Amino acid sequence: MSWDEVMPLLWPATRETLYMTGVATLFTAVLGLLHGVLLVITERDGLLSAPPVNAVLGVIVNIGRSLPFLILMVAIIPFTRVVVGTSIGNAAAIVPLTVGAIPFYARLVEIALREVDPGVLAAAQAMGATRRVIVGKVLLREARPGLVSGLTVTVIALIGYTAMAGTVGGGGLGNLAVVYGYERFETKVMVSTVALLIVLVLAVQAAGDLTARRLTRR
Repeated sequence: MSWDEVMPLLWPATRETLYMTGVATLFTAVLGLLHGVLLVITERDGLLSAPPVNAVLGVIVNIGRSLPFLILMVAIIPFTRVVVGTSIGNAAAIVPLTVGAIPFYARLVEIALREVDPGVLAAAQAMGATRRVIVGKVLLREARPGLVSGLTVTVIALIGYTAMAGTVGGGGLGNLAVVYGYERFETKVMVSTVALLIVLVLAVQAAGDLTARRLTRR
């Protein structure tokens, strides 16, 4: 294939990768943040102490993080079909992407929240702040740089997951690399997809680092 033939293939594949990554990131940010907050506040001596609940949440996170993405994607095919009606395509890939990324981000959220100065929380409690206020306006606010850094790492992982999803018909740059670069031995396609994935990762990392630094200064 000539470069003139390769270039028209790259934009649709890149758009599919961005779509899958963006939607999965949105769900992961919300659900992973919620899970991470619950991990912190339900621990012993937490704001909402519930050790049994905390233990269950911890097991869920550990199991989710221990499964390789390809195995997870195959294992939850029935669930994916229930959610989107199919197990192939961009929409179908979003389900395992989100399921795989939520426990990953939840643990990073937990780490970020634990780094908040306990004295700040104690001061808020001494002032009579409610649990909701402490979580929303103190805990999460103080942990914003760590939360952004954790989300940056998660988005980069999701980009890698989308490439793996392409090996089983998930679409995007991964699918393009498999169908044209691997099965048809088109070196130009393989090199182009790898280069684009690297550019996407570098762009996400740069944006995440910049945002985290600005939040730290504030």
